[in-house]
Amino acid sequence: MKLDRLLAITMLLLNRKRVGAAELAERFEVSLRTIYRDLESLNQAGIPIVSFAGASGGYEIMDQYRLERQFLSLDELQSIIIALRGVRSTFEEMDIGSLMDKVGTLIARTEHSAVDAMSQQMMIDLNPWQGGQADKEKLSMLRTAIRETQLASFAYTSSQGETLERLCEPIGVVLKGYVWYLHGYCRLRDDFRVFRLSRIERLTILPETFVRREKTLEQLDYRQGRNREDRELIKLVLLASPRLKPRLQDYFQPEQIATQPDGTLLVTSVQPEEPWLYRMLLAYGADLQILEPASVRDAVVEEARKIVKLYETRFATLT
Repeated sequence: MKLDRLLAITMLLLNRKRVGAAELAERFEVSLRTIYRDLESLNQAGIPIVSFAGASGGYEIMDQYRLERQFLSLDELQSIIIALRGVRSTFEEMDIGSLMDKVGTLIARTEHSAVDAMSQQMMIDLNPWQGGQADKEKLSMLRTAIRETQLASFAYTSSQGETLERLCEPIGVVLKGYVWYLHGYCRLRDDFRVFRLSRIERLTILPETFVRREKTLEQLDYRQGRNREDRELIKLVLLASPRLKPRLQDYFQPEQIATQPDGTLLVTSVQPEEPWLYRMLLAYGADLQILEPASVRDAVVEEARKIVKLYETRFATLT
């Protein structure tokens, strides 16, 4: 315990200009006498701690002393700190401040101003929710279940609209773009699965624990990508109105979009032929034409006919 406290005091002093003995005693819940002995032990270990008397007095480490940061450059450390500040609102239950303290100890005090200047010029917001407190609570619950290897029970709605009760061994959560995904072993499917957090409902963390399987989160993420590649793919050719350009750029790669002499956009892409693709294309409305393949064009036309029929049937008596 003393060794942990000595390391924590060292890191705190490396990241703070000056700290009083009373503050250290309160923070580590020990007596002032213990803090004085700890500071003396650090001095004897070769860490140069100096004391200052008076109202603004306290203890600090000599300015030129810092931990060896090996191969990390100042730019890399700046990026880490900026990212940690950005993720603070996402992981509210984590003590991001203490993690930032640890990273901050790798930066000499003379470099702190450079980090602060860069932070003013650049901000990373990794909070994917717009007021979605429910999703934040789900993320917090799942992280606890992952850490404690507890089973998670929830209702999940697939991309085809099917809702089933799932019993899952949670393995990890991954943020892709602005969407959170849960990787886990689904006991209903008896296989590894990926669940979109926004489609999880009635989440309950059970007291029952499980033995963690050998697959790592990195392996599962790679496996998901391989499964996507293994699905049947089609060549999709679209002709779109110029006003769709911003929306198309959000989804397709720049090299997949070609501007025609008349200003229209020719989009060529490879996509899996699945129901979600039809709905996505239908959302572009009359500003988009499906040139190839005919199977996708026919499926979208059929979906549009169902929509027209729905409205004709539902509101026929009102006209």
